[in-house]
Amino acid sequence: MTGASGSGGASLAQRAAADGTTFVLATFVDLDGKPCAKLVPAAALDRAQADGVGFAGFAAGGTGQVPGDPDIIAMPDPDSYVALPSVRPGLAMVQCDPYVDGVPWPFAPRIILRRLRERLAGAGMSMQVGAECEYFLVRRGPAGTIVPADAEDAAAKPCYDARDLTRMYDHLTDVSTALNDLGWDNYANDHEDGNGQFEQNFGHADALTTADRVIALRYLVRMTAERRGMIATFMPKPFTGLTGSGMHLHVSLWAGQRALFPDESDPRGLGLSKLAYSFVAGVLSHVPALLALLTPTVNSFKRTGAPPPTSGATWTPARATYGGNDRTHLIRVPDGERVEIRVVDGAANPYLAIAGLIAAGLDGIDAGLDPGPVGGPGGVGGAAAMAAELPPTLLHAVEAFAADPVITGVLAAAGSAAGVPAYYAARRRAEFLDWHSRVGSWEVERYLTAF
Repeated sequence: MTGASGSGGASLAQRAAADGTTFVLATFVDLDGKPCAKLVPAAALDRAQADGVGFAGFAAGGTGQVPGDPDIIAMPDPDSYVALPSVRPGLAMVQCDPYVDGVPWPFAPRIILRRLRERLAGAGMSMQVGAECEYFLVRRGPAGTIVPADAEDAAAKPCYDARDLTRMYDHLTDVSTALNDLGWDNYANDHEDGNGQFEQNFGHADALTTADRVIALRYLVRMTAERRGMIATFMPKPFTGLTGSGMHLHVSLWAGQRALFPDESDPRGLGLSKLAYSFVAGVLSHVPALLALLTPTVNSFKRTGAPPPTSGATWTPARATYGGNDRTHLIRVPDGERVEIRVVDGAANPYLAIAGLIAAGLDGIDAGLDPGPVGGPGGVGGAAAMAAELPPTLLHAVEAFAADPVITGVLAAAGSAAGVPAYYAARRRAEFLDWHSRVGSWEVERYLTAF
């Protein structure tokens, strides 16, 4: 077995030597989105690239293994290498492709996305993806509760507030500098709609590269915040009364260097081609099942369909609609170059989310689907069949997932046709039932003296 490399460029050891890296986090992500890693000394990188890095898969988490299974061997992809000296001097990270007994492990999200990219390539296309990662900076308050890390960040409408932004200047500029040192083109950093909520943007790239970068960004932001005694959380809805955190994905399809979405003659006025409309229709038609991948936690559904917070708007779609430059739709079309999938949240596993969008979009293209009329302001209108309300809970989304062969097929893309989708669905159901079985403060307040 030899290490994976997308372009046959410099080896992992050569990349590390070029910028003085002394240790590398050899990382893979489980089905739940947890980054799992071993710290590999630079002197051992040639061995790691040739032989991989071993993990006891069951101990790692959602890997589809039981205690008696053979080791997961994580094969580093040198093209994913990123130096992270702002976290620790001499530290870097590389994403890995998990193997078991010399075969790509079908439960590995990165392997799944690779297979969907191959399916897309078989249709003569590739996908570019941009990710907007929102997060909150919080601290632990009395009795373990969380509060915004900046006590002065308390306005009813804090979005874009220059003062709140400036008080987090050191954190934001540390992250920005690190992103630009990596060549990721950080082009904006802003205060979002919730108190203590921020977004730091970076340039789009191919689907696998963007997924890798989301994992590295989350790690970088979290570690940078911890240095200042803060917690950076990508939890979709950490506060009942505040806007939740999304991970809006901007996607476009290409044939070589030719963009496939734009069409200036579009009679609907959005500047999209027939192929782009079929892609949109495919995503909308599979939304109930897709939410098991795009909004994969109990907490995710506290964000979708939530009532307006103190700022006045949730900015989260409640129905499966599409429209122009209107942030109330599930699919927004800011221009003819791309479409923005706004329902994706901060808990989404980027590999699975992007893989799901590829499969749904391809299904729409293959079937020649049309999304119907463009939705009007406020996320209303459009084709009735495409404007259904979203599943209200994770359990509803999992049941829709289990009944949708196109989306279950995403998780079966790397093998084990029944095993991976069933395993994933069982984990999501177990999460919901674990939450459902616990008595919370809402119940005590509502029922303690009600009868």
